[in-house]
Amino acid sequence: MGNEALSGEVDLSHVDYPAVQQSPEFQKLRKTHRSFVFPVLAVCLAWYLVYVLLASYAHDFMSTRVFGSINVAILLGLAQVVTTFAVTMWYVRFAGKNFDPQAERIRDEIETGVFAERSAAAAAGEGVTR
Repeated sequence: MGNEALSGEVDLSHVDYPAVQQSPEFQKLRKTHRSFVFPVLAVCLAWYLVYVLLASYAHDFMSTRVFGSINVAILLGLAQVVTTFAVTMWYVRFAGKNFDPQAERIRDEIETGVFAERSAAAAAGEGVTR
């Protein structure tokens, strides 16, 4: 998907990266990324904080045996690892479906010069609706 390396033949010295960052397409990509990453990060950090606080202050609860020598602390610790893998798989799937197509379109426009033409036209006032 969007991970193919640029060929050595593409000259990107003409690219106005601040203009790319200000473009509606790039802003939409950033918004999509942030709307996924920040809530997931907040939930994962809260989950980890709960685990640490339980381990620090709820010794009796965490040492409760579930079966054999397996206690609640071990199960919650393993759940942290499972959560990490689950979130990683979720992110990769979400990124492949949502981020990569948007990023690929932006990259293609930059590489083919379409973005530079559109940016120049906008700067000249052509085709700009306000």
